[in-house]
Amino acid sequence: MKTAGPSEAKARRGLELTPFRGLRYDPDRVGSLAAVTSPPYDVVVRPDGLHHLQSADPYNIVRLILPEAETPEARNAQAAETLNRWRAEGVLTTDPEPGLYVYEQRDGDGLLQRGIIGALRVSDPDEQLVLPHEDVMPHIVADRAALMLATSANLEPLLLTYPGDGSATATADLIERTAKTSPVLATTTEDGFHHRLWSLTDPEDLATVRTDLAGQQALIADGHHRWATYRRLRAQHPSPSPWDHGLVLLVDTARYPLRVRAIHRLLHGLPVTDALAALDGLFRVRRIDTALPEAMEALAGAAGAGNAFLLAGDGAFHLVDRPDPDLLARTVPADRPEVWRTLDAAVLHSTLLDQVWHIPEDSPAHIAYIHDTAATVEKAERDGGTAVLMHPVREEVVRDLARQGVTMPRKSTSFGPKPASGLVLRAFDG
Repeated sequence: MKTAGPSEAKARRGLELTPFRGLRYDPDRVGSLAAVTSPPYDVVVRPDGLHHLQSADPYNIVRLILPEAETPEARNAQAAETLNRWRAEGVLTTDPEPGLYVYEQRDGDGLLQRGIIGALRVSDPDEQLVLPHEDVMPHIVADRAALMLATSANLEPLLLTYPGDGSATATADLIERTAKTSPVLATTTEDGFHHRLWSLTDPEDLATVRTDLAGQQALIADGHHRWATYRRLRAQHPSPSPWDHGLVLLVDTARYPLRVRAIHRLLHGLPVTDALAALDGLFRVRRIDTALPEAMEALAGAAGAGNAFLLAGDGAFHLVDRPDPDLLARTVPADRPEVWRTLDAAVLHSTLLDQVWHIPEDSPAHIAYIHDTAATVEKAERDGGTAVLMHPVREEVVRDLARQGVTMPRKSTSFGPKPASGLVLRAFDG
């Protein structure tokens, strides 16, 4: 009989979600729980958004996840001092028992998402347990690592998904039963999302989750840089240590499908007329004189038959589709799977940006990546640039490529809703 090697034995461990003593705001010490929450650190990208959150409440979580000071060292020291002070003052208190946390998000449009927050064992890439689908930028990983080291804490969970597909029904049923009980936390944030949190401490419940997750494989939906940070810090600290685990939210998308949205491009300094002129003979271009919602429907229809984009910025919409096959053969890398080669984002970056429009994809002076569709169009019309509106990629396509070890082109898609930061933290001395 063949004896399993170390890597095979490690791979059989599966996903391991460990209970922890959550660090949470005392609702009696803050203006409101909603006022101390924030979107994840990388969504709060504009100074006006940061300052808005800071003014919402003196204890808003952005003072920890995005501290402001003259140098990185000063920022991290400030975050650590702030965290220690809030804990000493009782603004943040540690739950009495270790547990996992059922987390629910609901909006007014019928979206409902539930998952489990816990401390996940940080696994190696060769275990194929946590699959990334995007590359990371080293300077951001270094920044997040320095902040985590300074605070000795995971300040916000990243978002992972797994397709239960009937194999994790016990956990799904547990989540449903828990959601019928009184939560330890409930609040509604200014974006209209209702948030509820429950603590799971019963040993049988914890064992149910542990057994179910042992056979699952997770996809990073949001938080690639934080996962890379977890791996970096675990490698720097001898095991066993608190760095062996990282704070995550795990969502079963067979039960609760995520909302998948596109990330659009704003091309600075490229007028729509020039962008369209360069496409002559390479793509089919049709002008669409309608409102944005109808134009996006036209894009969705065209995307079902092949690569399609919607250009805007001159007061109209221009549907760009049916690329010349010879052009794609010359410009899209041939060493990638066929599914990757046919992605809109792959064609956009390899063909349009690189070869047709000659725009560097990593230069903020030339290109911006924006989640909001209307905002992208408004900025293009105001600045005289070109908005390139995209159709979202299906989650199963992202997962299939991730399983093959193939990363998506930069900013290909956005999964959500993302967990609010500030509802539960993980301090290493808790």
